[in-house]
Amino acid sequence: MSAAIHARGGAAVAALNRMEAWEANLVLNLRLWCEGPVGQSQARKDYSNALPRYEADRAWYTFEGLLNKIISTASRPMVRHAVGCNCVGSDECVFVNLVRTASDGHLNDAALIATLLSGPAHAEHIAVLAGEVGEAIRGIHRETATHSPPAAPNVVRLH
Repeated sequence: MSAAIHARGGAAVAALNRMEAWEANLVLNLRLWCEGPVGQSQARKDYSNALPRYEADRAWYTFEGLLNKIISTASRPMVRHAVGCNCVGSDECVFVNLVRTASDGHLNDAALIATLLSGPAHAEHIAVLAGEVGEAIRGIHRETATHSPPAAPNVVRLH
C-alpha cells in the first residue's frame, strides 16, 4: 500500500474538541479498539461504567461487530489518527456520520454512507449495527449528563 492510499482516509477534517461529547467519545473508542487488547479493554470501560452488565455487554459486542464488519469488508484499510490526537480524519468522520445518521433513524442514508467504508453488499447490515451503536453511546452520554454538574459556559467536555 502506498502512502497516498493511507492519506485518502486520514486527512484531518474535524477536531475532537469541536464535536459533540458522544461523537468525540465514539472516535476515541474507535481508536482505542484499533490499538488492540489493551485499548479495547479501556474502551469497554465506557460501557461497563455507564450501563448495567447485560446492556454493557450487548452494546460492546455490537460495537465490536460493527468495527469487525467494516474492517473485514473494506476495500482499503480504515485510516485513523493516534489516540491522543485532537485531529479527526476523514474515515473517522465518515464513521461518526454513519453512526449519527443510523441512530437518527435514517437507515437508507446510513447504508449509503456505509458504502464509503465498505462494499455495498454489506451496507444495510452495517447501517443497522451503526444505529444500535449510536443509540448505546448516546444513551451512555445522556446518563452521564444527568449525573454531572452543569459545565461552565463555553467549555467543551470530552469525557
